[in-house]
Amino acid sequence: MGIFTRFKDIITANMNSMLDKAEDPEKMIKMMIREIEDTLVELKTSCAGAIASKKKVQRNMDSIRERLDQWNTRAELAVIKGRDDLAREALLEKRRFSTRIDSLEQEFTQHTALIDQYQEEIRQLEDKLKVSREKQRMLVQRHIHAQRKKQAQKDIRRMDNHETLARFDQMESRIEQMEAEAELVNYGTKSTLDEKFEEIIMDDEIEQELNRLKSNRSK
Repeated sequence: MGIFTRFKDIITANMNSMLDKAEDPEKMIKMMIREIEDTLVELKTSCAGAIASKKKVQRNMDSIRERLDQWNTRAELAVIKGRDDLAREALLEKRRFSTRIDSLEQEFTQHTALIDQYQEEIRQLEDKLKVSREKQRMLVQRHIHAQRKKQAQKDIRRMDNHETLARFDQMESRIEQMEAEAELVNYGTKSTLDEKFEEIIMDDEIEQELNRLKSNRSK
């Protein structure tokens, strides 16, 4: 596949549609990114070659222009010296270099246009690569989120099964029993201070009852 065909296929590809249809979107986006990167390398290499060729053409043009000016100067000199025959030959050489200049200028223009095309395609591919990498980052985040959600659902289901609930019930019953046993430890026992106050109250009630009996007896 030619580099320009690959470039066209990549640029016109509907990334979202391809990822939606893919069985493994992450693998698909990795393949797309690799394809873009490979094409970018080829485009940049070709662009660098075109730039080098353009510079070479420019050097040739500069050299030929020097020769053209040289033959023009010789033609003028021959005319001054009355050597029309030499002037004609000099003008013929000048025309030959002038024709060469025209050809090189066309080649120079072609290289310039090709370089512009390469640079534009490189820019488009770099934009596509940026979007693809962002899409890859989002897919990875979604994958991680999905895995965590899946694990959370498994944990919830595991917590909801009868065996787990039974263990919680057993634990709750055990705690309640321990609390009851702790309360029974002090059941029926009173502090010495409580007993003394109860004795005072009881003695007072007995004295009051005794006095009431005596009062009734005297009456």
